[in-house]
Amino acid sequence: MIPQRIVLVDDEPDIRTVAEIALSAVGGWEVRLAASGEEALAHLAAAEADLILIDVMMPGMDGFTVLSRLRSDPRWVKLPAIFMTAKVQPREVAQYLALGACGVIPKPFDPMELPQQIRALVAAL
Repeated sequence: MIPQRIVLVDDEPDIRTVAEIALSAVGGWEVRLAASGEEALAHLAAAEADLILIDVMMPGMDGFTVLSRLRSDPRWVKLPAIFMTAKVQPREVAQYLALGACGVIPKPFDPMELPQQIRALVAAL
């Protein structure tokens, strides 16, 4: 499955901007941005998506809660989810995968490599 529509949820405006440019200009994907977990869930309810990129540490609804909600909803139970986070200790990565993420992209990320990283994680599904 090659994603065409991606929801990116991150509370940092600069990260959203850089990632959106990388995902759209380099990756060729349609990108919907969300500044919070609540906003991400609203985007998913309003339009289809092929993949969600989730920051772990966000105020309000953190990335764990976002993914838990996705996995408890039949509409999104199989939506590929990738965490983008600076928290990438082996124990943390194991926790993300156990929650149902298909992978983890460490922050800071290289914008020019981001689409390739996503393609590699999705290809492994």
